[in-house]
Amino acid sequence: MSRRLLSYDPAANVKTYFTYDDDRDAFSVETVQETDDVVDANKRDFNDAQTGWRGDMHKVASIPMTLYMTLKRQGVIDDPVALKRWLNDPENRYFRTKPGRV
Repeated sequence: MSRRLLSYDPAANVKTYFTYDDDRDAFSVETVQETDDVVDANKRDFNDAQTGWRGDMHKVASIPMTLYMTLKRQGVIDDPVALKRWLNDPENRYFRTKPGRV
């Protein structure tokens, strides 16, 4: 099995790899994003956020692009009910930037 770096985006910290499996004569393309910076910024924003929901616009989450694309493929991004459920799920709390329920 061989794995090679196809591309790297330093601004988004995204790497794309090409992997070839000789035994199965198959390949895969994998996109990987380091999310520590996004999660750390989200934690700071969450802790600094004002409580209350007055007004029309609120930043409630910041989602890394690779995760966004996964959610898009799953149909979550285009389904407001599913997106609210995903944002309110405690397992996804590190992507939230504002406390409360969406």
